[in-house]
Amino acid sequence: VDLGWVVNHKRVERLMRELGLQGVHKPASVRTTVPAGAEHPHVPDLIGRDFSVGAPCTRWVGDITYIATGEGWLYLASVVDLGSRRFVGYSMADHMRTELVADALDMAIAAHGGAVEGTVMHTDRGSQYLSADFRAQVTAAGMRQSVGRTGQCWDNAAAESLWSSL
Repeated sequence: VDLGWVVNHKRVERLMRELGLQGVHKPASVRTTVPAGAEHPHVPDLIGRDFSVGAPCTRWVGDITYIATGEGWLYLASVVDLGSRRFVGYSMADHMRTELVADALDMAIAAHGGAVEGTVMHTDRGSQYLSADFRAQVTAAGMRQSVGRTGQCWDNAAAESLWSSL
C-alpha cells in the first residue's frame, strides 16, 4: 500500500531536528521492585479472597502502584474500603519506603475520625506492609492486619483491580 512519498530517514531526522520534534518510543524495561531479603513475620490472611461488599469500614485493602513520569517514577499507595469500594486514603511519593503506605493509612484513619477499631487491613506481602513501623501503626489504631500469600496476586485482587480504573 502506497501511503505517500518515499523519503530517506536522514531527511526525516534533519527535518524533525530543525522543527524541534522528537519521536516517541517505548522506554526500556525498568525493574521497579526487588524481592525481600529477610524472612518476615507470619501475618494471617483474614480475607481469604472474599472481596464481597460488606459494611463500610470493616475491611480495607491496600496496594502500591508506580507511575512513570518525565522526571522518573512516582509511587501511589492507596487504601480502599471494600464496603463502599471507595478510596479512603492515599499517598504519593518518589520512594517506596514505609512512610508511603503509613501516610495513606493515616489519611484513611483520619477520614473515619479514628473510629477504625476491628477493621481488617489487608495487603500483599510487600516489605512496607510487613515493616515493624506499619504493623505497629495498624495495631495502635486497633485494626487487624491481614496479608495474602507470597506470589499470589489474586490474594489482593480487589486492590489490584482498582488501578485499572485510574
